[in-house]
Amino acid sequence: MSQVTVTSSSLIFAQSGGEGGGAAFDQIIGITVATAVITIGLLWIAYLHRARKITWLQSIADAAGRKLDRPAWVALPLFTFVGTILTAFFGFIWDVSLHIGRGRDDGPLANPAHYFILVGLFLLFITGMLAMILPRDEKPGPAALKITRTWYVPVGGVLVAGAGLYALIGFPLDDVWHRIFGQDVTLWGPTHLMLIGGAGLSLIGVLLLDFEGRAAKTGETAADSRLIWFLRCGTFGGLIIGLSVFQIEYDFGVEQFRLVLQPMMIAGAAAFALVAARIVLGPFAALVAVAVAGVVRAVTALMVGPVLGAPTNVFELCLGAAVVIELLALTPLIKNRVAFGAVGGFLVATVGLWLESLWIDAMYLYPWPTSMWPEALAMAVPVGIAAGACGALLGRVLRSEGLPRPALSRTIVVATVLVIGGATANGLIATVPENATATVVLTDAAPDGGRMVNAEATIDPPDLASDDPAWVSILSWQGGPDLDNGFTVDNLERTGPGTYRTNEPVPVHGTWKTLLRVQDGRTMTAVPIFLPSDPGIGAEELPAESSFTREFVPEITILQRERNFDHPNWLFAAASLVVLACTLALVTALAWGAGRIGKYTRGQATADTREDVNVT
Repeated sequence: MSQVTVTSSSLIFAQSGGEGGGAAFDQIIGITVATAVITIGLLWIAYLHRARKITWLQSIADAAGRKLDRPAWVALPLFTFVGTILTAFFGFIWDVSLHIGRGRDDGPLANPAHYFILVGLFLLFITGMLAMILPRDEKPGPAALKITRTWYVPVGGVLVAGAGLYALIGFPLDDVWHRIFGQDVTLWGPTHLMLIGGAGLSLIGVLLLDFEGRAAKTGETAADSRLIWFLRCGTFGGLIIGLSVFQIEYDFGVEQFRLVLQPMMIAGAAAFALVAARIVLGPFAALVAVAVAGVVRAVTALMVGPVLGAPTNVFELCLGAAVVIELLALTPLIKNRVAFGAVGGFLVATVGLWLESLWIDAMYLYPWPTSMWPEALAMAVPVGIAAGACGALLGRVLRSEGLPRPALSRTIVVATVLVIGGATANGLIATVPENATATVVLTDAAPDGGRMVNAEATIDPPDLASDDPAWVSILSWQGGPDLDNGFTVDNLERTGPGTYRTNEPVPVHGTWKTLLRVQDGRTMTAVPIFLPSDPGIGAEELPAESSFTREFVPEITILQRERNFDHPNWLFAAASLVVLACTLALVTALAWGAGRIGKYTRGQATADTREDVNVT
């Protein structure tokens, strides 16, 4: 693989595709051609529909409208969105699992999971565009945007299409990223976050689109049937999933960042989604939402793991969070939406997280240590409060109550972004101790497709890890499908000050990458035990000798072995800022869309309003 330089922009794109850099050019050309064909086809269908030269699209949309009791321009996109989000989510979980069990792939078309992701993201964009092109000679709701003299489009459709476009842009940017910086085999690569963030945040656009459909009806909106109410709860369940995809590495047990980030992310996602669900849909909505999310997550995990033979993930339940939100809603505080959201977020980040920890301790590879709780609460509580307040704002919009005064609404949204950003930045701070080493003694065990060993490790200094660390473990991954689906974790047994031993043999052969990991407080570091030769990136084998002493190094240099660090720091910072700007643009668009809809629909009567509210 050629080395990346920054002396010429052409050299960046000349880096070898396939192995450690970007995709092969034949795959890039194939995806580009397919994208062009699909885009042209969609534009042609849109033209024919708008010009009334075809009737089949309107007929399908009208049939969907009768099923869901929604305008055609809402109903058909809602149907397509269900298939969209399930397809993309399945492909996403399968893709992460394949990377954990087998390592990097040779490009976007060499991984079967990528096809599901690509189809799902294309359908996401199509869903938004359908909502925009279907309305003919009508204004789709009071908040609709004017495109031409006779063409109005729903705000929700624009937001869904924008989220889909944001996610799709992540694919070519991801290839450029790999050509510059090598393959960052982590979910939290900046361009990877674009791919999953666009799909996850699109749920907000879908909720707003559905509300616009209800608001477009003249007179008082009829109450939804039980089935429609359940489906709307399911949409909030989808929102929980969409906001929870950022901690999927933690669900698999290969988190590449400090454990303290996990409770913060759970609290933020649960507070936002469940506060909004309870405000909009009334009693039991939060419980039904987490139940739907749990069923989808469980079925996906079973399909990827036992059925397809890839590593299996667990997932957070958010059941404790749903319970505290439902109980809080029984108090008069439910009448003051923002206060309800803020207090609900606080309870989710405290009582809810404690209840969640019981599940985490029982099911996850890395339970939450007691020593982590002070920092975890310092991060999770402000995030939970801010996210809960934002969820309350969304709930007010979806209940036709409008938003509070602009200064308060904007302050809540901006504060939420800043609080989440600050907590995330704190969680990303990790230190590597200087002059720290591990002496490892390996004893051969019975072979299982290759060399297996038991390990005894002596860490110097002995107090590198406390008595209650986040983890001291041996991770073996990317070993292929033959043994434990290419992935195994052994949380080591402490035998004395600074001494540990394995509970079961670990692999040190083939393509396995095996390392000793330590994470305690801000310390996050590792020692490689066995790394295979990798001609694709010019790396030699690091053998698993019977006894050795090696220095602790940053984990990223082992877990992301394919990354190229031979570039100026400003280049990585600049590239990250581009991705951040795109993300902030999407968040700003969603906030603007909710604000516009809230402004034009405030006070509209809805038959499913079950509680008196104070909207002052």
